[in-house]
Amino acid sequence: MANSNTYVPRLKEKYYQEIVPALNERFSYKSIMQVPKIEKICINKGIGVAVADKKLIDVGVEELSTITGQKAVPTIAKKSVSNFKLREGMPIGAKVTLRGNLMYEFLDRLMSVALPRVRDFRGISDKGFDGRGNYTLGVKEQIIFPEISIDKVSRISGMDITFVTTAKSDEESYELLKSFGMPFAGSRNS
Repeated sequence: MANSNTYVPRLKEKYYQEIVPALNERFSYKSIMQVPKIEKICINKGIGVAVADKKLIDVGVEELSTITGQKAVPTIAKKSVSNFKLREGMPIGAKVTLRGNLMYEFLDRLMSVALPRVRDFRGISDKGFDGRGNYTLGVKEQIIFPEISIDKVSRISGMDITFVTTAKSDEESYELLKSFGMPFAGSRNS
């Protein structure tokens, strides 16, 4: 095994060697530091049925930790909602924020292994941009990740994956993610 100090994820290397020069040429930035980059990837999993069964939170946290390789934390309700039998302070989901090498590793596995395993996959929507250069992708089933054993899954649940970038516009963010190899469906009309 290689020394952990010298290991560089494949996509991180690709970013610095191919993507930065390509984006710099396309948008003609004044400085190389203006080229957008992915700051972090936030993965959020809402587990609404956990109101009735507390063990589901532990399962959700464990699944998210297995998928990402980083310890996930439970999310807590900020308000009480009587219609949902929800009280302030109750755990209702799980989240994890990835940065650095773990983030690039997760992105690589998401694009090359997990997304192609989605049933009837034709690419992801380009409508998930927020206007400030961030992109959110919804995944309906956690079983598309090879780390999750289908036999051990008691309930199919989805998650939201948010890519937080330093891009100033949706167009820059779209080009950045597309350069990494994000399989967008169709072509974007900018």
